[in-house]
Formats: sequence, C-alpha cells, structure tokens
Amino acid sequence: MNRLKSVKKRYLYVGLVLVVLLIGFNFWTGGSRDSKAIIPISQVLQDLASPNSTVQEVQLTNSDDTLVIKYKDGSEKLSRREIGASDFTTLLKNSGYNFSTGPDVRIKDAPASRGIVSIITFLLPILLFVGVIFFVMRGSQGANSQALGFGKSRARRFEGVKVNVTFQDVAGVEESKQELAEIVEFLKYPDKFVALGARIPKGVLLVGPPGTGKTMLSKAVAGEAGVPFFSISGSEFVEMFVGVGASRVRDMFEQAKKSAPCIIFIDEIDAVGRRRGSGMGGGQDEREQTLNQMLVEMDGFDSNTNVIVIAATNRPDVLDPALLRPGRFDRQVILDRPDMRGRLAVLQVHAQGKPFETEVSLEKVAKQTTGFSGADLANLLNEAAILAARRNRKTISMSELDEAVLRVLVGPQRYTHLVTDKQKLITAYHEVGHALVARMLGNVDPVHKITIIPRGRAGGLTVILPGEDRQLGTKGQFEAQITWGLGGRVAEEIIFEELSSGASNDIEKVTEIARTMVTRYGMSQKLGPIAFTTGEHMTFLGGGFGESQSYSNQLAYEIDSEVRSIIDSAYLHCRKILLENREKLIEIAELLMVKETLEGAEFEEMFGTSRPEPIPLFRTAV
Repeated sequence: MNRLKSVKKRYLYVGLVLVVLLIGFNFWTGGSRDSKAIIPISQVLQDLASPNSTVQEVQLTNSDDTLVIKYKDGSEKLSRREIGASDFTTLLKNSGYNFSTGPDVRIKDAPASRGIVSIITFLLPILLFVGVIFFVMRGSQGANSQALGFGKSRARRFEGVKVNVTFQDVAGVEESKQELAEIVEFLKYPDKFVALGARIPKGVLLVGPPGTGKTMLSKAVAGEAGVPFFSISGSEFVEMFVGVGASRVRDMFEQAKKSAPCIIFIDEIDAVGRRRGSGMGGGQDEREQTLNQMLVEMDGFDSNTNVIVIAATNRPDVLDPALLRPGRFDRQVILDRPDMRGRLAVLQVHAQGKPFETEVSLEKVAKQTTGFSGADLANLLNEAAILAARRNRKTISMSELDEAVLRVLVGPQRYTHLVTDKQKLITAYHEVGHALVARMLGNVDPVHKITIIPRGRAGGLTVILPGEDRQLGTKGQFEAQITWGLGGRVAEEIIFEELSSGASNDIEKVTEIARTMVTRYGMSQKLGPIAFTTGEHMTFLGGGFGESQSYSNQLAYEIDSEVRSIIDSAYLHCRKILLENREKLIEIAELLMVKETLEGAEFEEMFGTSRPEPIPLFRTAV
C-alpha cells in the first residue's frame, strides 16, 4: 500500500513537471514575437501601398493569421488580420498595392513543431485533470476498503520455514512438552484418534509466570506439526468501536478453517477473556461482545476441523469460567519456573554460539539462579556476553557470569554514586549484620556475597542464594528469614546507637512475611489454622487491588498482636546473636570497608568453627 502511494505521487510529480516544461517552451517559442511592437493591419496595408515604402518584407502565417513586417532599417513589427476579413491578397489589391514593384510578401504555413506543441499544450492540462480525478477516486476507494476492512482479523500468519522453532529449542518445561506432544501427533495423524472416537482438546491454555516460554512453546508446536500458525494478541481484538472485536474474531476463525489443519495462538488472552460482569478491565460492552463471539466460535467447531486454539496468560484467576469449561479451553498446561535441571537445560540452549572459558560451570550458575525464569536465564547469558565484550575479552569467564547474576537480581553497579565515609560505614555494619545473623542461624542458606558498592536502588547488598529448590517453607525457616532480615537494623542500633532509613525495605519485607504467616499459612498458635483473607478486589476508582476483611475488629487486633509478637521475638533473637558476636561484627565490617566486596568463601574463612547444624525441616512434637 505504501509503495503504491509513492508510485502515484511520483507520476503526479512527473506530470506537473511536464506541464511546466511545455508551458515554458510555448512561451519561449512565442516570446520573441510577442515582445515585438504590434501595429494595426490598416497601417501595414498603407505602408505597403506607399510609393516610398520602408517595408522590406512581409511574412504571413496561415495558421494564426499573424503578419511579421520587416523594415529596411532592420526593425520588425507584428500585426494580425482581423477575424472575418477577406484573404490577405484581396486586402492588398483593394489597398492599391503594386504586386510587381511592391515589397516582397510571403505566405507560409506554421511549422509542424509549433502545431504539435500547441496540441500538447491544449491536451495535457485536460489529461492531467483527468488523472487527478482518477487518483482521487482510487484513494477514496482505498479509504472505503480500509473502512470495510476495519473488522478484519489482524492475526499474523506464519507457515513453513517461518516457524523454525521446535521442541529442541524449548528447555526446562519437559512435562508441558509431553502434554503438547499429543497436539502435534493429532495434527499429523488425525485419523489415528478419530478411528478410536477420540476428540482432541479444542483449546489449550498455557498458564505460567512471565518469561516461562509460553509463546515459544506454542511456536514449537506449530514447528513440529508443520502447519500454519496464526498469532494475535488479546488486545488486538478490542477497539473503541462496538462490534469490531467480534467481527475480527469471526474473520480470524474463518481464515483458520480455510487453512486447517492449523493453530491459532492468542497471547495475553486475559485482555479480552476477563470474567463478565466483574467490573474489571474497563467498560465492558465491546470486550464482553468480543468474548461472547469467541465462546461461540470455539464451541461451534466441527469435530474434524483440525483447528486448535492455544492461548497464554499469567492471570488465569480473572478468566471467565465459560472460557475454561470443557469444549473450549478444556486443557490447561502449567509452565512454572524451571528447577535446577531445567535451568541447566535452558542455559545449555542459550549458551550455543557463545565462547566460554574452560573453568565456566553452567551447573554452578544453575544452582545460583533459583527462581529464575527462562527469560531471566537468557538475559543473564546475554548480560555476561556484553560484559565480556566491554572488557575486551574473547571468551566469557565465571566472573562475568557472577556479575550478570547480580545485574539480573538487583541491577548494575553504580560506580559514580558518591557516598560519604559515614554512610559507607553505616552500610558496612548494616550488611555485615545481615550476613552474621544469617550465618549463625541454622535455617538460612550460606552467604554468597556481601558488598557495599551501590547497585540498582540498594546502597549495599547481602546475597543469600538457596542451594536447592523448595516448593514449601516451614515456620522455622520463615522465623529465621525474619530474624536475619532485621540484622542490619539491629547492627546499626548496637554500634551507632542510632537508627537510619536504610532498613525501610527490610522492615517492609519482614512485616509482610509475619502477616502472611498469621493470615494465610495458619502458623499462629493463638489463632490457629484459619485463613483471614478472601482474595483480592479492585479498590475504588481502580486504585489497585485490596483484600477483603472477613473478620471482626477484635480478630484484626489479635492478628496485629500476633504479627507484632513474631517480629518482637525475632528482634530479640537477632540482638542476642549480634551482642554475642560483637567483636566478629566489627572485624568483618572493617575488612568490608577496605575490600568493599566479600565473597562467601572469604566470609566463612573468618570463623574458626563450622556453620551451625540446620534445624530439622519439621519440628518433632513434644
């Protein structure tokens, strides 16, 4: 479309240039005559008939009855025969002109080039006007076609070599790939399932946190099956005009049926599939009509259309129940963050084409990146490669990988951030307070790194990376997490006898953990195993999400008291640990002031004893 518009503009400009050139040529060819003096025809006849005529020659052009009179003194004048007058010979005879002795009179025809120029000059403006009208009409037809195509589907189609992703390119989601392998087999061999009376799921919903590979996995299904792949986002259905989204849904499914067997992938389906009547997602007539049309289209499939809808979302809790019922999205595939083996597989996939040193251990990196998604791991290796290039290295070392882990977790170092010696000293004791309490507790993982170099929004950092993947946490682990989370604030209080604002984020986190223990996990001995929340709801004017309170004010007071009790107990335990190890706190903080960064091994070498034994996972009832 853009190329066609540029061609039209080019032809229009060429036409305008030709008109200007022809008009200029016309003026140039006639300009020499038009600049001469013009005399009446009677004066010309009188000069010719005079016995002492000063006229040397007269030229007459029959095409436009123009006379060019040349005088003996070298001057030239113009004249024109009047309209309706007799021919020039008759005029000469009547005026008394002597044809034998008079000046020479020549009658000639107009040059051929002059006639062609006149014709072109006359016709070209007409042709140009017709061309302008034609282009205007074509433009209006294009606008009408765009208006008529407003309700057409915007799904992008990929086919053949364009879908070059297979299951080998997706790692860390082995269970999900097994679930989707049946989809691939059905698209390749549908008769195998039809013969047994089996019906493949019409819709597959991929559910998982951002960055876990939902879009890539859907492309891998299309790449493995070798079928057309239609991709569209849920937000592309919804427009400000009522009925447009429903029209696009109809058109998308019509195109898919013509290309069957094929796959339709709808990314972020929660943009259009939110629960109807919930008051969430903006106002809702257009969005709900689009959702209704999608429900009808999915439930109206024939059993042998071989069109499968794959959708992705990270908010399955807000989807309409009718969308999740059997017959529509009747299979849900969960994509969670990968475990250690999955992270190693993801790192191996994204490490292809990157030169690593022999000392690099991707397994070690996988152990250090608990909780990372596939996108985080890909970004980690990319950051490591960028750091190596910045340092003018030919290979990627473990140093770049360790730095990349922290860049993804917290952010880049801020070397230019100015910090006074006093602030630096407070930060050192704060971070060592965290690390020292964590080391003395049994339910905390080993300290990986301590630094007082500003990174991201943090003035310092104590990194404690879990050595294993955990699917659940115990009460003792939560209490230990609260205790070492208060270590920085208590260390400042012991050493400086003054508090700073640096512990604000720590206080927010420990308060959140303590309240979650009481209200959701039922870890309060006084209140027992009762959940005191009923989920989230939209606050007034869409100001965010809040929690419904399904309990009395008296219970709210008891909950606050239990939260306060948990934090107070952790605070006393933390203070006791730091007072007993005050000398070690000062020693490590002074070393950190010099080195600015301590690795986990250096930190552990400063203790003469081994780490305390961890508390059993579940405490034995007495």
